[in-house]
Amino acid sequence: MKVLVTGATGYIGGRLVPELVAAGHEVRVLVRSPERLTDVPWRPQVDVAVGDLLDADATRKACRGMEVAYHLVHAMSARGAFEAREVAAAQNLADGAARGGVSRIVYLGGLHPNGVKLSRHLHSRVAVGEVFLRGVVPAIVLQAGIVIGSGSASFEMIRHLTDVLPYMPAPRWVRNRVQPIAIRDALHYLVQAASAPGDWNRTFDIGGPDVLRYGQMMNTYALEAGLRQRAIAALPVLTPWLASQWVHLVTPIPRNLAVPIIESLQHDCVVREHDIDGVIPPRAEGMLSYRQAVRLALRRESAGEVPTSWRDSSISGIASDPLPSDPEWAGTTVYTDERTIEGSDSPEEAWQRIEAIGGENGWYSFPLAWAARGWFDRLIGGVGLRRGRRSAARLHTGDALDFWRVESLDRGHSLRLRAEMRMPGRAWLELRVDPSDSGNTYRQRAVFFPRGLTGRLYWWSLAPFHGVIFTGMASRIAGNAPSRRSRTPAPNRQEGTR
Repeated sequence: MKVLVTGATGYIGGRLVPELVAAGHEVRVLVRSPERLTDVPWRPQVDVAVGDLLDADATRKACRGMEVAYHLVHAMSARGAFEAREVAAAQNLADGAARGGVSRIVYLGGLHPNGVKLSRHLHSRVAVGEVFLRGVVPAIVLQAGIVIGSGSASFEMIRHLTDVLPYMPAPRWVRNRVQPIAIRDALHYLVQAASAPGDWNRTFDIGGPDVLRYGQMMNTYALEAGLRQRAIAALPVLTPWLASQWVHLVTPIPRNLAVPIIESLQHDCVVREHDIDGVIPPRAEGMLSYRQAVRLALRRESAGEVPTSWRDSSISGIASDPLPSDPEWAGTTVYTDERTIEGSDSPEEAWQRIEAIGGENGWYSFPLAWAARGWFDRLIGGVGLRRGRRSAARLHTGDALDFWRVESLDRGHSLRLRAEMRMPGRAWLELRVDPSDSGNTYRQRAVFFPRGLTGRLYWWSLAPFHGVIFTGMASRIAGNAPSRRSRTPAPNRQEGTR
């Protein structure tokens, strides 16, 4: 079958696409940033359409000639009118599917109770599902609760809360019942939904075999991780907002992601009907229990086999435009810090240090300053340094790297990072290595586009630290002694010129 997938750069979509390809489907993906697919192994096996779901014409073109369309785009945001945007995007897909001859839409929504006030996050997922169910094209709307797998935000939250806190004063929702599903089983239902017999236009609840309280999920994780059982005290004073701030501080999950997750745990979320079994039977080997799913997730993370992660998602409110080319800086205030060093190591050795930067490997200079900037970012609601990196040694375009995002990667030669920390402006960091007679020529450039007076003051307040941080970083990457100075140690200020 010819299948369109939206959200292919996300956690679920990035795992679904290779499963669909393996099942023999012809896959087209609709993405806004095709460069994020540069390094994924299945890229040569799919057709890439570039566009935004909020662009009706681009969506209609992507749907043309397709038989099934998957909608896997969902904003995890704690602020803004994201529901209106999500509904508009869903409507564009529904209209484009109708005009393009699509015979089925498959949407992964959220498991939720009836008759209660839902969180904004869950309410938006219900609203999107209703758009498809009202449309001309029949829709299978799968409703899942907590998805457990290596790299999933829900699993990461459970993991880090349990790892960090031997005793947990917790909100009342730790007593709520939830029905988690392993990522492997969720993908099974999604893949089979493309060819499921029948002209279905309805919702189907999906979940794993276990119904657990959230506190039980944390202690089951503790058993699998070789930890002692955690004492959990449910306190009525911890509101969802306060709980999300706590999660933000003690786990790598940023605040804008923690808030919607916590808000969605305020009620029991269990499967109400099992009608899906009559349409899509479970996997032949049976569904994974919660404990089996945790065990598999831990095994994959310890082996460095995490194909997608919540870290892959862009950060709401952070500008995602790529670094403008130098000629486009005319008439714009730009600050740069540029350093060039002749290193004695080979280019290959220098590149290994470039590609291993960040996460547990650190940033090669003044670790206290990096840590302080990371904690400050967490305190004001940013992602901080604890987001880390997916692999300890290898980067891919689109990867999260502490409070940066890999915007461009020419392996063995250059790396460009886009800042996702909170700051009054936009920033990039470029690292590049070339062969030279002495070994390697290492070039490093920080670029900052300030926003207003606050942005200018921000840059100049940090300029004294740049002399230490960036010089030490450049020297160590090039393979020289930390005391060796760069050719251009001073930061530059440029008013729209190069």
